[in-house]
Amino acid sequence: MSDSWVPDLTRGGGAKYVAIAEAIASAVETGKLRAGDRLPPQRDLAARLGIDLTTVTKAYEQARARGLIGARGRAGSFILPQDAIAAGPPPRDTGMNMPPEPEGGTLLATWERTASALLRAPGASGRLHYAPAGGRESDRVAGAEICGRMGLASEAGQIVVTAGAQNALHAIVDATLAPGEVVACGTHIYSGFLALAKKAGLRLASMARVGAEEFDALCRSTKVAALYVVPTNDNPTTVTLAADERAALAEVARRHGVRIIEDDAYGQIAERIIAPLSSFAPELGWYVAATSKSLSPALRVAHVRAPSVADALALAAAVHESNVMAPPLNVALVTRWLEDGSYDRLIGETRAEAVARQAIAAEILAAGRYAADPCGYHLWVPLPAESDLRALADALRAAGMTAIPGDRFAVATASTPALRVSLGGAIDRAALRSGLATLAGLMT
Repeated sequence: MSDSWVPDLTRGGGAKYVAIAEAIASAVETGKLRAGDRLPPQRDLAARLGIDLTTVTKAYEQARARGLIGARGRAGSFILPQDAIAAGPPPRDTGMNMPPEPEGGTLLATWERTASALLRAPGASGRLHYAPAGGRESDRVAGAEICGRMGLASEAGQIVVTAGAQNALHAIVDATLAPGEVVACGTHIYSGFLALAKKAGLRLASMARVGAEEFDALCRSTKVAALYVVPTNDNPTTVTLAADERAALAEVARRHGVRIIEDDAYGQIAERIIAPLSSFAPELGWYVAATSKSLSPALRVAHVRAPSVADALALAAAVHESNVMAPPLNVALVTRWLEDGSYDRLIGETRAEAVARQAIAAEILAAGRYAADPCGYHLWVPLPAESDLRALADALRAAGMTAIPGDRFAVATASTPALRVSLGGAIDRAALRSGLATLAGLMT
């Protein structure tokens, strides 16, 4: 069978991309298409059918997700052997924006070895009990060390251990903000905080640019209670605030008495550490350092640095009342890794893999068509106003990549069309190349 095959779309209704994928499956079943047959190039098929290229791309990706076809780079798409079809498609990551799994990474082996050592140590059963509100002393010392490494001087009494960053943000909002209060932020922010703000009845005031001038103007016109910011490799826009801009923002916060909620999810992965905003106004800063984006979301461990010991006690009470406790054994793992040097090595592995994946993205995608951090593992891809973001996200998801429409992060209803595309998770580099090639095709 040559690449002259054309599906019959006159039968039935429904989405055209579904009909094309079903036609491929039917042709394979009836023998009209056999293993090794080359499908028409996507542009050619779109022209023959008189439909949009995106529809054909989505159909091919759905067929690939079903294990019907495989891609051979520029050679095109081919029907897979029957045994490959029976086995189904390889597992792909369709989860959240997760750290990439480094090639040759040692996280699992280190986790197993350290957990075994902890459980064999004298008094190990204590790590399986309820932890004190705020965390054990040794774990709060570890949190203070992490903050210190980031350039934020801290004492153990200011640290609260939480079950990940989202748990921390919930507690901070509960302990410091009231319904109706205004939180300044960017036009697109982490969707978890967006949902939290809505649930807490907060008013979000977005700035076209998170800068000192814009922040000062907002504070002069509105009573702002807090500033929410992801200072390094912002999720989703990938923007990193320079040191001087952080200092200037902190000065505006101090001038207007505005709290700083600093969600530094990616700060530890950066090649060059930039001191947090909170270091310039420590009496106002609530700083969150989590392991989910730098090591593994399965750890569910974050360290929060409160402005004072009294604030930390109030935050610990809020965490305790939420009935959500950081997993004691996982907290112990992080503390031990800080002590024996594994922490830096594991973060280094995440960083190196992120850098390698960004290099792949730069090789495949046109320069200037997307934004990214050199050590980050997500892309921010602005798109034309007429783009069908959900169709594009579905096409990428069928290729094994996580893509989220930008409006999921938008503070206002109207926003510039964009996708946040993850390069992380379980997807390997070969599958990533394939997925990025799909993205490049969708962007043409």
